[in-house]
Amino acid sequence: MGYDIIGDVHGEAAMLEALLRDLGYEDRGGTWRHPERTAVFVGDFIDRGPEQLRAVGIVRRMIDAGAALAVMGNHELNAIAWHTPRDDGSGDWCRTHAGDKGKKNFRQHARFLDEVGGDLALHDELVAWFRTLPLWLHLPGFRVVHACWHEPQLDVLARELPDARLPDDRLAASLVKPRTPEEHASPAFALAHAVQTVTSGLEASLPEGRTFADRDGNPRRDVRLKWWDASATTFLEAALVLCEAERAAMPDLPIPVHARVRVEGAPVFFGHYWLPGGPALSSPQLTCLDFQEERRPILTAYRFDGETELSAGKLVSVGPRRS
Repeated sequence: MGYDIIGDVHGEAAMLEALLRDLGYEDRGGTWRHPERTAVFVGDFIDRGPEQLRAVGIVRRMIDAGAALAVMGNHELNAIAWHTPRDDGSGDWCRTHAGDKGKKNFRQHARFLDEVGGDLALHDELVAWFRTLPLWLHLPGFRVVHACWHEPQLDVLARELPDARLPDDRLAASLVKPRTPEEHASPAFALAHAVQTVTSGLEASLPEGRTFADRDGNPRRDVRLKWWDASATTFLEAALVLCEAERAAMPDLPIPVHARVRVEGAPVFFGHYWLPGGPALSSPQLTCLDFQEERRPILTAYRFDGETELSAGKLVSVGPRRS
């Protein structure tokens, strides 16, 4: 049995069908199947693209038929949090609807909400299905996570979530992001911090007094890291930046020890990062499968057949979609 690990879909249903066709899958009675292979999705089926409910339907039918597996992406996690009330009596939601932050959260989720419309039963059903998705998969010969394979945080999750899924009895506690250094260090936020790390990736704060301007001109201290590059040990080397101005603001100073990730063992596949420049392996052991070209998505898969060292020749992609 071979596996095809597929990157972030983000509502690109037509591109997904084109990729499945190129991989040798056939639409049989409304479900895409391969006689000898299983698809494995790295999450993020919704937001951005033009056919989000159709994309979810394709993936969901494949999973129900045993033709696919999937992990939860941060956009599914955000959809759950948007739909889940906080348990602190504030009247807000785990992903806030209030203030400027709420407006930003709504903009990111608006296309999905537009497709769902006022169908509350459908919204409930979709969120309930998102909650069935595991946060990580450890499969024969390889591993899958949406954003970061971080062993210490996965150890927390394995202790707290034996089935790798969000807990029914502590759902709000697993969704409310820690925001301050004190909250990050608090045992009360340990589960939510671990969930955020594996679905949204690893960040480190610049030294006190240092900031950089994000694309909207806002000063920020927290830097997203290329955790998969073990040779990157300084902010200058490890920062995942969007432009040269951001890169120029990164100091040539060591990143904190807790932000250095060492991954050993079976290959790891992940998505999330929308890397520019087209499909390429991140390393022979770890690779991202989420790419773009001039801000147009390139849907990418890796055809895995048990190898211990990944090969760029096994990447398959479609796109980008032209407007």
